[in-house]
Amino acid sequence: MGGEIIRVEAHLVPQSPRPRRFSRRVALVDDVIGIVATILTLGSVGITVAESRVVRILNTIDYPAISCRKHSAVLTDFGGVGDGKTSNTKAFQSAISNLSRYSSDGGAELIVPPGKWLTGSFNLTSHFTLFLHKDAVILASQDESEWPQLAVLPSYGRENNGPNARFSSLIFGTNLTDVVITGHNGTIDGQGASWWVKYRNGGFNITRPYIIETMYSNQIQISNLTLINSPSWFVHPIYSSNIIINGLTILAPIDSPNTDGIDPDSCTNVRIEDCFIVSGDDCIAVKSGWDEPGIKFGMPTQHLIIRRLTCISPDSATIALGSEMSGGIQDVRVEDITAINTQSGVRIKTAVGRGGYVKDIFVRRMTLNTMKYVFWMTGSYKLHPNPNFNPKALPNITGINYRDVTANNVTYSAKLEGMQDNPFTGICISNVTITLSEKPKKLQWNCTAIQGTTSNVSPQPCDLLPQKQQKIECPFPNDKLPIESVQLKTCSLSSSKRV
Repeated sequence: MGGEIIRVEAHLVPQSPRPRRFSRRVALVDDVIGIVATILTLGSVGITVAESRVVRILNTIDYPAISCRKHSAVLTDFGGVGDGKTSNTKAFQSAISNLSRYSSDGGAELIVPPGKWLTGSFNLTSHFTLFLHKDAVILASQDESEWPQLAVLPSYGRENNGPNARFSSLIFGTNLTDVVITGHNGTIDGQGASWWVKYRNGGFNITRPYIIETMYSNQIQISNLTLINSPSWFVHPIYSSNIIINGLTILAPIDSPNTDGIDPDSCTNVRIEDCFIVSGDDCIAVKSGWDEPGIKFGMPTQHLIIRRLTCISPDSATIALGSEMSGGIQDVRVEDITAINTQSGVRIKTAVGRGGYVKDIFVRRMTLNTMKYVFWMTGSYKLHPNPNFNPKALPNITGINYRDVTANNVTYSAKLEGMQDNPFTGICISNVTITLSEKPKKLQWNCTAIQGTTSNVSPQPCDLLPQKQQKIECPFPNDKLPIESVQLKTCSLSSSKRV
């Protein structure tokens, strides 16, 4: 990589000026490094755009990552063609296969340069970085033959759309260590529209692909990308640990089916920060297996922090805990959340037959605007993979804490539905102000089979959640999770690292 590279630093301004673009020719790519400012409008919602200034430096592009790499290559070195029409599946596969030999020698990074790179599914390798240039777009192939089929997940026992198989994700990896998927806000387009149409017409007996999935993996970073129009879920780490997901913009039509944003599933030590999600399903869905297979597999999602999330999802939750939670969900810390035109805040979904538990959940500082529900817990979410589920497998829902919540234009304050003979316990709600919509429901707090307490909450909660006369604060942990202490390094792409 030779010549002069332009690096763009972003500074927020009060208004939304037209984005500025700067470019120079360099030996490797026509480089425009910096911020892609996108104006999204949904009703009256606007997003502030960044103003840029140019700083000239030589030969390097900096980016934050858990690990930096000794070697570097470009997709075009392996026959990649960025015309939006030519399949690059073999180019990606060849590039990653060749770069895997550097796994024990400082690792390698694959640069996706400007262009539209059509591809089917491809697998990652360990000690590896996939870096998308700002003007790079990875386009998911609509040719189903470019999507290998995988066996069902052991903690699920079957798939949502059929009992026997699922499509591999666009970007997939299993048994990986130290993987970074990042960029300067480059785009991955799942081209999901055709998949959604076929699904709605009953054309699948196999689960549609996700955009990114890692299995049985450790030390994973997914950051600074725009992901759009996934065929199904967007980001699905499963049976994995030590995961950082930050700076993602995830966009799908609000009526698109099953387009969850981020689904940590049977994962430990996960940090999700600074993400903006518009979805047809839950913006974040925390999972850990489904009914008896999940109970048997027994791998919980635990030690998870979610902060500075903005969500728009009129028919689903900002954050859902479940409904597949049979391996357990514990120690989830949620803070500084904004939801706009979204069905509910942090929702718990479970049912008889799920088993498992949801406990030690801590939520604070939520700002909600135009919501159907502020608080919603469902004990009768009756989607089961097998009609012969075990009716004695009752979930344990306890230690659920919400505090410092402001909600405007709300239809229902709360619908809290435990299970008869198996109530949800240890619910604490404090310092909550809810402003109702012009046509609110008469019964604002609909509560059954729950136990807990409230403090400084308006409108008046239900009798099952009595208000303390003396103000209290629901707890939020003071200690830090191990994943919070992980510091990202400043890595550089440069000509000296070319393989």
